[in-house]
This record gives sequence, structure tokens and C-alpha cells, in this order.
Amino acid sequence: MRQPTGYPREGIRRSHLCIAVFASALLVSCGGANLKAGPQTQQRSPVQVAQVAVQTVQNEVSIPAKVQADPDRVVHIYPPVSGRLVSLNVRPGDEVKKGQTLAIIESSDAAAARSDYEKARIEVQRSQQAEARAALLLQHEVMAQKDYEDIKAQAESAKSDLARTEQRLRMLGLSATSASAQIAVRSPRAGVVLEIGAANGELSKSLDNASSIATIADLSSVWIVGDLYEKDISLAARGTPTKITVSALPDASWHGTISNVSDFIDATTRTLKARVILPNPRHQLKPEMFATIHLVGRKQEVMTVPTTAVLHEGSNVFVMVKKPDGTYEKRIITIANSQSDTTAVASGLRPGENVVTSGAELLREGAGS
Repeated sequence: MRQPTGYPREGIRRSHLCIAVFASALLVSCGGANLKAGPQTQQRSPVQVAQVAVQTVQNEVSIPAKVQADPDRVVHIYPPVSGRLVSLNVRPGDEVKKGQTLAIIESSDAAAARSDYEKARIEVQRSQQAEARAALLLQHEVMAQKDYEDIKAQAESAKSDLARTEQRLRMLGLSATSASAQIAVRSPRAGVVLEIGAANGELSKSLDNASSIATIADLSSVWIVGDLYEKDISLAARGTPTKITVSALPDASWHGTISNVSDFIDATTRTLKARVILPNPRHQLKPEMFATIHLVGRKQEVMTVPTTAVLHEGSNVFVMVKKPDGTYEKRIITIANSQSDTTAVASGLRPGENVVTSGAELLREGAGS
């Protein structure tokens, strides 16, 4: 039979050969891909564990405290006489200088004090003249020695009365030459007015039962007084370094030493008072501020686990422990201290055990199985 024109037999064989080679290459290529993808690459397990470690730590003991004014630097200002409070010139928070006038009291006691002074002054003049005459008479032997000594004693008594009335005027801040019935109440020291106990126009009573007009404190140095528990007494001996923080100033801290620890325990709170004295030149620390005294605690060995291993369920705290046979156990623990990356465990674990740090939620249902 005659072959069609344009299709020689040799060309047909070559075409078939090329097709076969191409198909073989394609099969080899696909087979190679399957061989590479066939063995599954080992994947990381979703459950990760870590070993319970033992570390030596030195905890910090925090003592709740308050800022207090130094009692030796606090002055309560009382009215020196009974009378009407004409003016009160200060308010709580005001800073005052020594000798500054705080209030003015109008009182009849001022007139009485000046009257006593004038009487005593006149009596001194009279007794001095009598003593001079008696001395002259004694010199001419006209007066007995005993009579002269009596007159001299009266003169000394008059001088004593004059000194007493002068002292009274000084205490009231009065001048012997002034006739005013007003008495200025002055500050005996520089400081800050903590509180006011009177108002304009109020009648002030005598010193026997008076209320203070004002309370002034020098806050250049303050006390930090904390409640120290019995178990921490050995950590707070005199001279122990401390760090002080206050709630109102979270970014600031102060350093000082324990200056005193009380000698008796409060029967209700079972605490002792620990005191730290701090300089306070800028008056940042205010009386009654809440503060904390930080002490360095004792060194102790504790078990630690990664914080990611600690789980919470209601009021219980637990971890998932990997047992030697490969199973997992839910274990209740007690936390001693917790930080962002590490948690100290007080009980519930043993050193060397393995706890789950990742994937514990996958084991909760099958814990212990």
C-alpha cells in the first residue's frame, strides 16, 4: 500500500520515540516529587515540659507604714489668755516663720498684766527710798539693825514682784508702755500649719481647758512608722538599711535605716512599731501618707517553675506533671512568690519533676489517664 505523501516512515518512528522519552521524563519527575513529599517531616510536639528547679532566693519583706511628723518638731499653739479671737491669719498648709503673728486676741488680761506691772514698779521705787533712809538712820545709830533688815527685805520682795510682772508681760508679748488690750499670738518656730482649731470672733478660754488655735510642724524631717510582724523582727534591727516608697509618688523612692523598733507587741495586731527617719527638704512626704518600708529578707532555697506552667481553676492553683510512664497528672500546688517569668512553689512538687509549660489545655481532659 502506498504511504501518504509528506509522512515518511522514518519520521513517524522518531515522533514515537520523542513521545516515549517525554513521557518517561514526566513519570520520573512526578515520581521524584512523590518520593520527596512521601516521608513526613517530624513536627514539634504541642506539649512542652520543663524541669522543676531549685534556686536560692532572697525575698523582700514589705512593711505597711505611714508618714508622720516628728513629735519633737510639732507645736500646738494655745491662747495665752482668755478673750475674743479678733483675727486668725493662717490656714492649713501655710508655711510660717518663727515669730510670725498667727492670731490676735483681745483680752482684759492684758490690762490686768500692765496694772500689776505698774503697781510693782511703784512699790519698788517706794521700797528703795525707804531702804535708803533706813541705811542713813542705821549709820547714825538711830535705827536698830533688825528694823533695817526688815525694810531691806521688803525692798527685795518688791523687786521680785516687779520681775514677775515683767516676765508676765514678755510672755504675753506686751509692751510696758502700750495701752492696747490686744495680744498677738506668735509662732514659736518655723514650720507648716497642719490644722486650725479656732475661728475669727471665737471666744478663747484660759490655758486650763483651752483648744489649740493652730498646730505647726517642721516637716524638714519626717518619721516613717511601720507595723512589723513578729516573724520579721530579726530583719529590722537598728541600723538596718531600708528602701521607702509611698503610694502617692510611685516613681520615687527614699533610702534610710531603721532608727528604732518598739519594745512591746500590740496585742490586737501582733505587730511592733518600726521607725525610719528621713530628711524631707522639699516637703514631698506629707503626714498620713501611706508608705511601705522594704527590707531584705532571708536567703532560702525554693522550687521554681516557669510561670506559664501555673494554671488556675477557681481557687485552686495547679500544674500538669509528666510522669515517668508518659502520662500526665494534675497536681495542686502552693505558690510562694510569682514573677513574670518564674514562679516559686512552696509545696506540691518535688525537685526534678517535669511540668507542662505549653499545651496543658490539651491534657486537662485526659489528666491522670
